Amino acid sequence: MIRQENTSITKELKTQARVLGSTTAGLWVVEIIDTLLQHGLDRFGIHPRDADWVWGILFAPFLHGSFEHLISNTVPFVILGWLIMLRDTKEFFTVSAITALSAGLGVWLFGGANTVHIGASGVVFGYVGFLLLRGYFERSLYSIMLSIGVGVLYGGVIWGILPGQSGISWEGHLFGFLGGVLAAKWLAKPKALRS
Repeated sequence: MIRQENTSITKELKTQARVLGSTTAGLWVVEIIDTLLQHGLDRFGIHPRDADWVWGILFAPFLHGSFEHLISNTVPFVILGWLIMLRDTKEFFTVSAITALSAGLGVWLFGGANTVHIGASGVVFGYVGFLLLRGYFERSLYSIMLSIGVGVLYGGVIWGILPGQSGISWEGHLFGFLGGVLAAKWLAKPKALRS
């Protein structure tokens, strides 16, 4: 019985490593190609309110302005993505899709005119929103402790949802975070209350 559980856990960890590793590798391959093309792919990002560029919502999370930009998104993407996978690897895909679409659509609707938005930070902020609020919606000891841990480690990034620094898509951060909150509410498995 214990051996079966260990095999199951090992298999799940390998799946998680494969998913995160291949996704991260994909981000890096795209940036290498983009750098070789002198950042010619960046034009496929989100062009707010331009119907010809609505497809940028799908491409923007895979595009980055530099390797420094990519590194700043890679580390929290892997850590927070893995924390989402701890309970169920499938949740990673659902939360990623919701936050990417929420961030992208929010930027497309409300982003500054004549700008192009790129980067996975909207998804990263979505992961933060999901992990912070999952404890509130589920009210289980595990999810509350995880929310507290994420709050301690990443709570400071919340300021990134406010306008401020030039060249940073606070709109992507804000709408990604809100998408994470939505995903936390939607995927919550609340504890049954006893009467």
